[in-house]
Amino acid sequence: MALLAEAFHVLIDVVALGIAFVAVWLGTRPVTDRRTFGLLRLEILATVLNTVLLLIVAAVVLVEGVRRFSEPSQVQSGLVLAVAVVGLSSNAISIFLLRDPDASFAMRAAYLDVLADVAASIAVIVSALANIFAGRQLADTFAAFLIVALIVPRSFSLLREALDVLLEATPRDVNVDSLREHVLACSGVVDIHDLHVWTITSGMNVISAHVVVHSGADPSVVLDDLATCLRGDFDIEHSTFQLETEDRKRIESGTHP
Repeated sequence: MALLAEAFHVLIDVVALGIAFVAVWLGTRPVTDRRTFGLLRLEILATVLNTVLLLIVAAVVLVEGVRRFSEPSQVQSGLVLAVAVVGLSSNAISIFLLRDPDASFAMRAAYLDVLADVAASIAVIVSALANIFAGRQLADTFAAFLIVALIVPRSFSLLREALDVLLEATPRDVNVDSLREHVLACSGVVDIHDLHVWTITSGMNVISAHVVVHSGADPSVVLDDLATCLRGDFDIEHSTFQLETEDRKRIESGTHP
């Protein structure tokens, strides 16, 4: 049972890596008038698809594991042990190849998935040894449940992050209050409203806002200061600001709070 769970998990890993590779590749294609951000969001959609597949696998393994309690079956522990050792070795190589803290969302998800695979392979090895040396048939089923316990929390976490991107939630690494304070500290800035911060894809946070400036402020200087502030303090390269004078604040505040 544990070997089946691990096999399903590895299969999903292969599919996930393939989907992630295709999504990242398509994301590099040029933008068009119809798709002004290109296909960058495909990476996020790929992550959603991969996590849903993982949850389906976890459900299948959980149901099969419960059935094994009432209908025990013989486990070929030697074969399970051999395959688990091979799986552990291949996962160790995958970790080495995927280790990149600056990788895309999908690739980081794949890296975390492989880390869980390592733990799952170790659980399968332990269960096989328990069956060989102590005759613990149910160790295999418990190992399968452990694999499910490793898959589900991580899958929900990744799914939540991906859905946040699709729903254009504020990026987790951006504190809006701090960002607002930094903008207000820029030269010539009086106020800021209609502030929106969201993520297009991995490493691409975007901001748009209405910025109220002093009547005598130089727009070019204000925009340069804002861009420098966001680039240096928040790693936001893509920004869109509408500069407004103080006499428009009353009008704009009614439609753009």
